[in-house]
Amino acid sequence: MTAFHKVIATCSVRTAMASDEPKAKKLKLSEDEKTESPSKKAAVKLRPNLLFGMGNPLLDISAVVDKDFLDKYSLKPNDQILAEDKHKALFDELVKKFKVEYHAGGATQNSIKIAQWMIQEPHSVGTFFGCIGKDKFGEILKQKAEEAHVDAHYYEQDEEPTGTCAACITGDNRWGIKERVIKRVNSTCLIILFPPPRSLVANLAAANCYKKDKHLDLDENWELVEKAKVYYIAGFFLTVSLESILKVAKHASEKNKLFCMNLSAPFICQFFKDNLMQVMPYIDVLFGNETEASAFAKEQDFETKDIKEIAKKAQALPKVNAKRQRIVVFTQGKDETIMALSDKIETFPVLKIDPKDIVDTNGAGDAFVGGFLSGLVQEKPLEQCVRAAHYSANVIIRRAGCTFPEKPDFK
Repeated sequence: MTAFHKVIATCSVRTAMASDEPKAKKLKLSEDEKTESPSKKAAVKLRPNLLFGMGNPLLDISAVVDKDFLDKYSLKPNDQILAEDKHKALFDELVKKFKVEYHAGGATQNSIKIAQWMIQEPHSVGTFFGCIGKDKFGEILKQKAEEAHVDAHYYEQDEEPTGTCAACITGDNRWGIKERVIKRVNSTCLIILFPPPRSLVANLAAANCYKKDKHLDLDENWELVEKAKVYYIAGFFLTVSLESILKVAKHASEKNKLFCMNLSAPFICQFFKDNLMQVMPYIDVLFGNETEASAFAKEQDFETKDIKEIAKKAQALPKVNAKRQRIVVFTQGKDETIMALSDKIETFPVLKIDPKDIVDTNGAGDAFVGGFLSGLVQEKPLEQCVRAAHYSANVIIRRAGCTFPEKPDFK
């Protein structure tokens, strides 16, 4: 596993575009819903702790820096690396020298906070478990999770510091896209659009230290797990605590609740495929993008590169809870989103967006999942879940980092 892959995983550098798709057929979430369309049900009464997430929490720290700062730590613009010993002082210096912004980050935590933002009221519909350090960054992370109205219950230990991801932004156009004329062909300018250069440095630290027996197994914490009806864990957590994932997944299966997971990155499919396939029989909703889907298909010997066929084959993999048919959702950037359910394939075209409106694609994939989860929690038809997912991603790519306005404008 390369450092590049690890940072891509933990900093949630994934791309999704937003859409305004036509209405699709209503798809049913489980065998129990065959007699009653979700749209005909009474509105779901939301309450705290309906949605549960568990993963690698990171405190995202972003700041506009100068070239000297990059040079001091041997950083390159538009690069993603895992922190080495020489980078350990970077995070404190970043805070001391520059004006920084903090956000609760990490793939799963991003998705849970996006789902909560889409839901708005009541607060704390989303619960999150993960490991942090007993330090100032941990305190800030708790504060930021609270500000996002996420009910975060962290396992706090003092052996490793809180995980952080520094976004070192260079250039004078932090919030917009720069244009560069590359070549003139006849009288036509070929233009490439560049977001402001940023160097991402992730220090996983405490995020890798979650312990099932020290946190998940505690009665007060397991009670929160039992309160949920929808569960989501990004594939990155397969590298941390497989036993924790399996305990939650088996609970969801036994109680006929929805367990969702994300392929998250090609290296998860390649180097942690045994862990992934131990969890696969319990997965009700599987997310991924086209690159991850292709890597998964190769490792599973699907003998196809067609994303629709890969979705169908993934959907048909063995499953423990026969009351629910697995749903597979693959995004393809600006191309249509694919959903497989039973023998059906649904596609959802994405909205066209002016490249000049794209500010930052970091966290867009997490936002897609968060929007989808907000629909699942409210038991919306699946095409509405996709609409919410596309909307959330659309908002995120127009802003720096995985951030959002005070309220969504989603109907």
